[in-house]
Amino acid sequence: MSEYGKSYFEANLLDQVVRTTSTTRLSLPLRLLQKRRENVEVHDSMIQRRAHFESYLEELRVRREVLEEKKVQMKEHLHNTLKENELKRCQALKKARREREQTNQKQAELLAMQEEMKSLIKERDELANRVRRTAIYPEYLYKVVQASKQFQDVSEVMSRYETLCEMREVLVRTTEQNQDRVEQLRGQLARVITEGGDKVVQYNNHLAQLQRELDEVHANRMIWESRWAHIQNTAAKKTLLLGTIKMATLNLYQLVCKRANDTKEMPVAPEDTLKQLDKIQDVLLDLIYVWEEVSQTETAVSNRPGFLK
Repeated sequence: MSEYGKSYFEANLLDQVVRTTSTTRLSLPLRLLQKRRENVEVHDSMIQRRAHFESYLEELRVRREVLEEKKVQMKEHLHNTLKENELKRCQALKKARREREQTNQKQAELLAMQEEMKSLIKERDELANRVRRTAIYPEYLYKVVQASKQFQDVSEVMSRYETLCEMREVLVRTTEQNQDRVEQLRGQLARVITEGGDKVVQYNNHLAQLQRELDEVHANRMIWESRWAHIQNTAAKKTLLLGTIKMATLNLYQLVCKRANDTKEMPVAPEDTLKQLDKIQDVLLDLIYVWEEVSQTETAVSNRPGFLK
């Protein structure tokens, strides 16, 4: 306020000097009244300016409070936003981990299903081969019916077969019963052999001889099993070598066809190795013939007089 009064009086100093010079002719009381009136006006103006300044300060204080409140709200909003973003990030990581686990699980299930599909395809091929192999039996039954005067159709043959199977089971049971009886008789025979010492010694010697023969048979069996294993290993190696040769022949055949660009001739099946070798032989013979012609031509040209070597 002091600065405001100072500036006010400095601003009005020139007006006062002018008025003083213009009122030099006035009397002293009149000048005193004029000064008092000016002081009152200045005081009123200062009061108005002070009120205006205080209202301006109040407005600044309110604006500052509003700004502080907005600052707090912005901090809270920023904190909530960061917290929400962190929560979303954690949820996204969890979701990505779950999706990765599900992907791994699906891949494992896919591999299992592929293996199962391979086994099913193998089983299907085996069943198809079995059906193809057993397809001859119905034809055989029809031929039996046609050749035999005893049967009128295939059902009678099957009925006869079932009857024979039942009879076989009966015979098997009878044989088992007879086997039990034989075991009883063997027991009685053992008791009889025990009673005769000479016969026991004789049978023991015979048993030892049979045991030696059995040992020899076991030894021969091991030898033949070893030979059979060797034969199987040799066959596997030969099979592998044959497969390698077929693959090499197929690759060479494809290379030859690619080089020859022969589209008129029908392509040879991948399994027909002999035809592939014939094709390769024909191409090689053609190449050898061309090479010989080129070599002869070069030799004839080089032997000409005046040829610069």
